[in-house]
Amino acid sequence: MEEVTEGVKNLAVTEPHKKNRIQVSNTKKPLFFYVNLAKRYMQLHTEVELSALGMAIATVVTVAEILKNNGLAVEKKIMTSTVDVNDESRGRPMQKAKIEIVLGKTENFDELMAAAAAEREVAAAEEGEEQS
Repeated sequence: MEEVTEGVKNLAVTEPHKKNRIQVSNTKKPLFFYVNLAKRYMQLHTEVELSALGMAIATVVTVAEILKNNGLAVEKKIMTSTVDVNDESRGRPMQKAKIEIVLGKTENFDELMAAAAAEREVAAAEEGEEQS
């Protein structure tokens, strides 16, 4: 885990921080945290960039597929590379796989988000009626 943190620090030095980039970890937050965060980012921007190193790549791919399968996002670009990460336990640099997936809003993104919000309001109102 320390090597992933170190890798993220190294990336921050070489690349300017983008406002629409989400750096995904497979240990820090649950999967749907990233799904919901990506939805929020897409509401603010026309696209979102999901980025991950090593074992977190599977999480990024899953987040992207959930958004695509729900009709909220379309794939714009996928980039893969390797980055050098300092592994303090071994005392030498090692390479980690990196993926960046750029997703854009679908044409009906706003309608789908509004429908989901309306469903939540109805469910909350029904729950309130049951409790009274």
